[in-house]
Amino acid sequence: MTLTDEILDRLGDPGLEQFAGMLGTCTATTRTVLQVVTGTIVGGMARNADDPDGAEALRGALEDHVDADPFNGDIASLTRDGQSILGHVLGAQGTEQAAAELSRLAGADPAALMKILPLVAPMVMSVLACHVAEHDMEARDVADVLHREQAALPLRLTDFVEALLDGVYGPPAPLRARTRPRPQVDW
Repeated sequence: MTLTDEILDRLGDPGLEQFAGMLGTCTATTRTVLQVVTGTIVGGMARNADDPDGAEALRGALEDHVDADPFNGDIASLTRDGQSILGHVLGAQGTEQAAAELSRLAGADPAALMKILPLVAPMVMSVLACHVAEHDMEARDVADVLHREQAALPLRLTDFVEALLDGVYGPPAPLRARTRPRPQVDW
């Protein structure tokens, strides 16, 4: 099961319907949007973790999220935590840029995406933190997991996420092939 699958599973139909209400879209579109939002956050983390210092910083931050339960938390604190995470992962301008691109995909208002991004970010951190702790991973292992997770997205979504992240960060160095094999991510 991928990180995205685990998040969608933990949200369940009621959570998916809440997000659909926020976006003003059907649940099928909302599911796709959540896959891309998760992929964007994971991809941003992966790009940050390509740098050894970034990987160490992320590994340290994950330790703070092992016991967090963003699936049952209060929205205000979840949003604050999510905005902080997004600030580290995408930056303020990058988050706005991601929301604008995601809104085109969803056919939704960018303001709705600006509300959803900080709700999903702590979910990504929590699920990733539990996996990292369970497998006692080092910082470099976290970077590898993030890249495998990003590669597990459906190809049409991977291309969208890569283009979005290239817009935020610039092209990755060295440029990774877009036709890489799809590894199985097992949580």
